[in-house]
Amino acid sequence: MNRLIKIVAAMFIASPALADNQLPNFSYEDVFNLEYASSPQFSSDGKSIYYVRNSMNKMKDGKRANLWRIGTDGKDHRPMTSGDYSDYSPQLSPDGKTIAFISTRSGSPQIHLLWLDNGQNLQITHLPKSPSNIQWSRDGKQIAFTMFVPESKPLPVKLPSAPEGAEWAKPPQFIDSSIYRSDGMGYLKQGHVQVFVIPREGGTPRQLTEGEYDHHSSLAWSKNNDAIYFSANRHPDHEIELMNSEIYKVSLQNGSIEQITERYGPDHHPQMSPDGTKLAYLGFEDQKLGYQQHTLRVLDLNSGKSRKIKTAKDRSISNFHWLGDSKRIAYSYDDHGSTKIAIKKIGSSETLMASDAGGLSLGRPYSGANFAVSKRGDIAYTQTTPQNPAELALARNGKTQALTELNGDLMPLREMANIEEINYKSSYDGRDVQGWVAYPPNFDPEKKYPLLLEIHGGPFSNYGPRFAAEVQLFAAAGYVVLYTNPRGSTSYGHEFANLIHHNYPSQDYDDLISGVDAVIAQGYIDEEQLFVTGGSGGGTLTAWIIGKTDRFRAAVVAKPVINWESFVLTADYSRFFTSYWFSGMPWEKPEEYRRRSPLTYVGNVTTPTMLLTGEEDYRTPMSETEQFYQALKLNDVDAAMVRIPGASHSIAARPSQLVAKVASILYWFDQHKSNRESEDLAKTNNLYQ
Repeated sequence: MNRLIKIVAAMFIASPALADNQLPNFSYEDVFNLEYASSPQFSSDGKSIYYVRNSMNKMKDGKRANLWRIGTDGKDHRPMTSGDYSDYSPQLSPDGKTIAFISTRSGSPQIHLLWLDNGQNLQITHLPKSPSNIQWSRDGKQIAFTMFVPESKPLPVKLPSAPEGAEWAKPPQFIDSSIYRSDGMGYLKQGHVQVFVIPREGGTPRQLTEGEYDHHSSLAWSKNNDAIYFSANRHPDHEIELMNSEIYKVSLQNGSIEQITERYGPDHHPQMSPDGTKLAYLGFEDQKLGYQQHTLRVLDLNSGKSRKIKTAKDRSISNFHWLGDSKRIAYSYDDHGSTKIAIKKIGSSETLMASDAGGLSLGRPYSGANFAVSKRGDIAYTQTTPQNPAELALARNGKTQALTELNGDLMPLREMANIEEINYKSSYDGRDVQGWVAYPPNFDPEKKYPLLLEIHGGPFSNYGPRFAAEVQLFAAAGYVVLYTNPRGSTSYGHEFANLIHHNYPSQDYDDLISGVDAVIAQGYIDEEQLFVTGGSGGGTLTAWIIGKTDRFRAAVVAKPVINWESFVLTADYSRFFTSYWFSGMPWEKPEEYRRRSPLTYVGNVTTPTMLLTGEEDYRTPMSETEQFYQALKLNDVDAAMVRIPGASHSIAARPSQLVAKVASILYWFDQHKSNRESEDLAKTNNLYQ
């Protein structure tokens, strides 16, 4: 039996018998039992919250989602839809009597209506493609949405016709677009996303936009329901200047389109104030930096004047919602690794409502939260802890209250890793760096433990004190897990993030190694048992680290960039990467690309290294992994490659893929411990039989 087969075969073997009163650790099997909340919506009277309850479908190796409701007092918690489907994107009608949502219960995503008085459910569309961004008109008579519209362009060359009954090969594909494939979507079909409207009773959808532009945008209805605001890049050079989107308005009467904003950079996420007089949106003046902060602006539709709203200082806005008085806006942002929600009165004061939002990223502790606001200013949001995925919570009158306990039948019955914050100085320049340490269940500081450094991707993103199944599984396997936010991480301001602008990887290496040293200084780490892994940007940094030091006994490099020259010419968004992450094209600045490529330093690597990537990854293509693997083999370094069939850059999108990823990493690390350590861990984890 080869090594990978052993890993997979061991995934679901029962744990050894436990001592009396000892709870089992979080396990691979538990991943399939996780649930989480998303997409909250208040009822019109503010006394109930509708939300999406997400759970795992073990038989189909995916997720299911249904609509639920709960009172703001935490009572009357019950399902509104059921079944082995995905019901999502709920939108309450203006009269508060009906919920529009998207469901797969007919076999494909379609728009449905749910009447709240009798629970009747009606499918109102039969669309050829999946709808998105559904939005009620202000009078509740229509629903706007976006949808991909295929186009058919004939081949520019004439080919002879196949004889009747002949079995010829498929005709060639002719591609002339700058962006011809996208991670998670594969090779793109010809066509564009357009804006539509449909009567609430159903019928024939009416297409409002057209042309060779994509309208991936949330939608906002005008005060009189005669126009729809949206964001798009409709400039002639839209394939070159990818970020330069504007807010537009399309007339329902004649389809005419008016440009509302005009600045170089993205303007997006339009939302109309409840009184219909102001339009809020996000964006920034594009300076071609690696990291740029989204700010909130409000456009007065009567005067045509737009103003920037003062929000959390030096922080990027993630999302926002108007309050019922049209004078206040609730918004979310990341700050020092935590996602916060505040209410801002335009031109006046601000109130912090919550500091623990998140929990939508099940695999690793990334940011990401949903929230809604009632007319009076209560906040319903997804709340997370290091031990729990997103639960539904209510923020009111300066207090927060958890409303759901979706994993109450699982988490209290498991020994979960305790996670503590750690702060330390970078050895490079003395900057403050924040991180978190996950301790194995039943941790004993008098013992010595192996240390696993886990590095986030992005690189412009952040980790925080949020639930992460992968971190919990690593800790359950007996590792102390360190994850940090080195320079380049978001949630610490513009300057800190852009320390790696045109300079990545670089001194983020020093930040990470300083974190390792800070944990070792606590006295419970076996310095001979250090391991490192990371995905995407974290995979790139892992490959960079082992080219700089031999301190780690083994490494797992997941979905990395290895050679920046080949990466920018094969990744899905080449135009973005060459324009924002480098100061020139690879043929113009070859020394910059090579200086920052882990491949340049592969000759220094002696660390046993596993590479792990999805076979359908078009963000950091498999060719990057193969280059490093072949280079290591040519240099006689102990190396292995794990290819995940059917996986994109979101390598752990399916539960079994998350389990396979973690099991592969643990296998590689356990194999490269001392014999004593490997045997002890094998007994503890029951991974090897």
